[in-house]
Amino acid sequence: MWFIAIGCLFVALKLADLTMVAQWSWLWILLPFGLAAVWWFIADQTGLTKQREAEREARRVADRRERHLENMGLSFKRRHGSATGKAARPPADKH
Repeated sequence: MWFIAIGCLFVALKLADLTMVAQWSWLWILLPFGLAAVWWFIADQTGLTKQREAEREARRVADRRERHLENMGLSFKRRHGSATGKAARPPADKH
């Protein structure tokens, strides 16, 4: 995503004739778009994209499940004070 943002910035600066970017060759201006394409190809081939998508989906399902349990009054956290089921203890005296 950063490659696309940088590429768009370079194109805008080139077309507006601003800063030193206006003097660069179009090859350098369009290079970030090529790098983004290479990155997406590598991420797809190594399974990184699918892995991130699966992690996002698992988080979404867990959040939804917790929200539904809280709405039904069955939240383990709410009843027992923590996700581990141990009641919260007051700090121990140092005497």
